[in-house]
Amino acid sequence: MRTRKRVLVVCTGNSARSIMAEALLQTLSQGALEVASAGSAPTGRVHPLALEQISRLPVDPSQYTSKSLAAVLTTAATPFDLVITVCDHAAQHCGPLPENAARLHWGLPDPAAHQEVEEARRAFAACFDDLAERISDLLEANLKLA
Repeated sequence: MRTRKRVLVVCTGNSARSIMAEALLQTLSQGALEVASAGSAPTGRVHPLALEQISRLPVDPSQYTSKSLAAVLTTAATPFDLVITVCDHAAQHCGPLPENAARLHWGLPDPAAHQEVEEARRAFAACFDDLAERISDLLEANLKLA
């Protein structure tokens, strides 16, 4: 019998928003959730500014990798209880999602879209803080996730 709920965070590239959400969910739930992230078209690398934000948490940022949605779903031994999409246009870009899981959509702008370094750094910090607030609210709402 499973003791922890499983959460999947999905984005297009799995290099920024979904990776930061994965780290935050794991940390803020204090391990009560089993969390994975994936992308429909993964970049194959985690954005350095996402790693910079993750380093604010008491975790090793190097443990996070960019993965494809297909690979995560293929290797999932048990189904996900909740799927959270964090891209701007989830319906068009996230691909086929697990059907029997509850779903949340948080349409967040892509911080990696910024070209200027300081502007991008601010966008990543704002996205990380937004995700932290949403995840805290989700966990505090007692949605029987943790």
